Amino acid sequence: MQTPNSADNKVVESAREAGLICCEYCNGLSTIDQQQCRCCGSTIHSRRRNSVSRCWALTLSAIILLIPANMLPVMTISAFGQGEPDTIISGIISLFQHGLYPIGMIVFVASIMVPILKIIGLLLLLLSLDGKIAMNKQLRTRMFRVIEFFGKWSMLDVFVVTFLVALVNIGGIATVNAGLGITAFCLMVILTMLAANSFDTRLIWDEKEIE
Repeated sequence: MQTPNSADNKVVESAREAGLICCEYCNGLSTIDQQQCRCCGSTIHSRRRNSVSRCWALTLSAIILLIPANMLPVMTISAFGQGEPDTIISGIISLFQHGLYPIGMIVFVASIMVPILKIIGLLLLLLSLDGKIAMNKQLRTRMFRVIEFFGKWSMLDVFVVTFLVALVNIGGIATVNAGLGITAFCLMVILTMLAANSFDTRLIWDEKEIE
């Protein structure tokens, strides 16, 4: 946002520079000295406190969980008492071996590419705020929108395993048991969602101070 300042004809790029605060709930504008939004009455802040620190902590925790999420078995399908545990990667390979290429690609994109790219995107945003990576403000904003849009599709594996465990239970003929890998994967996805939610996008437009 670019607004001319009547005092010195200076062009400002953010509501904060213009002495305004945008409410995160209704997007209403209030003056910077107000404690509550004049439209919806919510408590407003110019910037979320410790937003960057929380986002860093949640993102690094998600990276740690990424290892067991891909190394531990996510489920075990047993037929007539026989079955082997499958990790996300081995499950994708099995789908390709059985000729289920479209399903295999969907699982690969949703369960491997999306979580990893989301974590990489969060790291790039955080590093750019610290000045360690050069990135313009428009690119940062577009990157965050992409992270938010595709992040929800990371839960595909969790939904698939949940439905299979609930539906496939035919006595001793066929059973599906969830593994520790799906728990780690679910926690990893939740942490990336919390990290994106804790990231204050208004920091993108700050030139100097980052709280």
